[in-house]
Amino acid sequence: MSPLFGNNHSILDVVVRFFDNDGWKYQLLDGNIIKLGFQGENGAWNCYAQTKEEREQFLFYSVLGANVPSEKRAAMAEYLTRANYGLILGNFEMDYFDGEIRYRTSAVVRDSHLDEAMVKHLVYTNVLTTDRYFPGIMKVIYSDIPPSEAIEQIEG
Repeated sequence: MSPLFGNNHSILDVVVRFFDNDGWKYQLLDGNIIKLGFQGENGAWNCYAQTKEEREQFLFYSVLGANVPSEKRAAMAEYLTRANYGLILGNFEMDYFDGEIRYRTSAVVRDSHLDEAMVKHLVYTNVLTTDRYFPGIMKVIYSDIPPSEAIEQIEG
């Protein structure tokens, strides 16, 4: 294990310690993926923390439960592009094949020290940004509101 992660702890050790200390309930999957649920002010969804020790990477995803119907994917692509513009940390992604939407934050921690504060920043930036844009995503999926209007309602 690399000394980059403090006291010879792996990336996964640091991430698990953060979730334990912050009171999150989680499930460890496949050895390097952690599944969590999140309830925001505007919705609920699953989150996944993934560590890639060999690449010295930490990734955190919010994956929305509602997939975008094929006829709404172009409008959603526009909405997500408008949402991404100006975001400093992370981005929305949509799988054009099945309509899955997720928000990703990540860090390459090569030559630096990953600590719980960094993990907290990546996790909370992710879930709070997802929660902020969640109502617009739902409006684009379930109504005929133009993406530009949905963004205007969110960003005002």
